[in-house]
Amino acid sequence: MKSERITFPNSRGENLAARLDLPGDEAPIAYALFAHCFTCTKNIKAAVNIAAAMNRERIAVLRFDFTGLGQSEGDFADTNFTTNVADLVAAAGFMASQYQAPQIIIGHSLGGAAVLQAAQAIPSLKAVVTIAAPHDPGHVARHFDMTHEQIEQKGSAEVDLAGRTFTIKKQFLDDLEMQQLDSHIKALKAALLVMHSPRDTTVAIDNAAKIYQAAKHPKSFISLDDADHLLLEEQDSRYVGMMIAAWGRRYIDTPEDREAVDVVLDNRVTTSTEHAGFFTELFAKGHAMIADEPMQYGGTDRGPTPYDYLLAALGACTSMTVQMYARHKKLPLEKAVVRLTHKKIHAEDCGHCEATDGKIDRMEREIELIGELDEAQRQRLLEIAERCPVHKTLHSEVDIVSILKEQADQ
Repeated sequence: MKSERITFPNSRGENLAARLDLPGDEAPIAYALFAHCFTCTKNIKAAVNIAAAMNRERIAVLRFDFTGLGQSEGDFADTNFTTNVADLVAAAGFMASQYQAPQIIIGHSLGGAAVLQAAQAIPSLKAVVTIAAPHDPGHVARHFDMTHEQIEQKGSAEVDLAGRTFTIKKQFLDDLEMQQLDSHIKALKAALLVMHSPRDTTVAIDNAAKIYQAAKHPKSFISLDDADHLLLEEQDSRYVGMMIAAWGRRYIDTPEDREAVDVVLDNRVTTSTEHAGFFTELFAKGHAMIADEPMQYGGTDRGPTPYDYLLAALGACTSMTVQMYARHKKLPLEKAVVRLTHKKIHAEDCGHCEATDGKIDRMEREIELIGELDEAQRQRLLEIAERCPVHKTLHSEVDIVSILKEQADQ
């Protein structure tokens, strides 16, 4: 994915820091807005991973720091649940004016409660997602049990949360106590997806049940199994992002639905590999894919290898070409199945190859032709398989030109 640093003003004129994550060289089919957990920031790993997974499905994601947190302006001590909701509405307004209005809104933990309330003020929403969200925002107050009396008596107290010190004022607790989410949940005009782990020890699973019960259809629930509250395991946050993208596409308006022009910004195939490991994102004319290497070679085995894709290209071209010929000649071919392997062999072991020294690449292609074909038809289709364009390319001289793109201004 590619990420843009942006800022936008909240309702009080303070600038909030944000990241807009975009799907590589492809135009997004929709935009989503992400609300982070209590005292977290936009850069919490779960948010980054969820955005990356959604980008691979061509959904752009805006994640931002609530007022007084991360790189956003303002004093956290003067914020509360109501100001968080206002920040979400401001973010949605900014997206609508500068990009596209969000069709999906996602909230993690207390951010989940905030999106349930903010949704009414964001008419563009088609889908609302909560992750480990409390049904009662006042649930957060239990973090301050040790200082609750001091806050009540003196009006504020210093509290330690996840190793950081925050000032909590009485107005924050009072605001939490005033919140009643059920009316907002029942008034939702968008589809709802509730995601929660039954082993969440921070916000118990019964919160998910209450949110789900209060909502009208369409609504869905996905169990996050043994995930922790903050989705610290990368595989958990990746799963959440993939499931949101898959579920959300059922409800959002895509460019095809709007009869828009081609959404492909760049007609090239684009690949992107980060510093760590070999996990690679690929975009090909609007289609998202991934590639990786096996663990024994330093990868994470989360996708096919580059050679797997090379074999897949040859196999797909072969079966398409065979089927195309069969249709043209009206041959009774029901299905063409191609199975391929790749390995290195000694050149001297290839009787028909020009090379005689070193090793060469061998691709073995087994072609299964299903249908009531006689032997002559089967042999003819085997001959046609040899003529597929990718097969010809692999056997021809290929000129590969590499150009170094100029460094963009930072």
